[in-house]
Amino acid sequence: MSPERTWSPVPALPSKPSAYAPSPAVTLGLFAAWALHDAEEVAFGPRWVRENVPALRKRFPRVPERVWRAMEGVTEREFAAAVGVMAVIVGAAAADGYRTGGRSAFFQATLDGFGLHGLMHLAQAAAVRGYVPGSATSPVLVVPFTLWARGRLRRAGRLRPTTVGGAVRGIALAAAATVVSHGAARRLIKR
Repeated sequence: MSPERTWSPVPALPSKPSAYAPSPAVTLGLFAAWALHDAEEVAFGPRWVRENVPALRKRFPRVPERVWRAMEGVTEREFAAAVGVMAVIVGAAAADGYRTGGRSAFFQATLDGFGLHGLMHLAQAAAVRGYVPGSATSPVLVVPFTLWARGRLRRAGRLRPTTVGGAVRGIALAAAATVVSHGAARRLIKR
């Protein structure tokens, strides 16, 4: 009689990519794509806000004043700290995706949120009829990476069904991560 086997809740990943397991480029690539995209936001975001909010305030008078004040109130230091906190969140999602072979709900919601975040930048650029931080890397990196990664997960049989609820969860996760990262950043820079 053989000894009793214990089963891990998550199967080990094969050492080489196969038809059943997506390449680590799918899961860990999320962090790399995010880092490149956020480098654009760090490089141009705070200065863009300082230079453009006065004109946007006049152009979009229906936007509540508290929104404009909140945008103007984020310092370069706070923004950089928030990106650092977000790196921990996205890194955790990518690692969880790698650990589960792409099956992780956290990873897939983060991937979806990343892609929808890219579409949001494109909508913002259309609304202002020009550049907004994040809009340069969104059409060439964020959206294509998200579609490619989702396709690889689909071919491996690991992509969760696409639903409106899933899209809402992706957006909600991205929004919550943004709020948490900025809240943590404010606390970090006050030390």
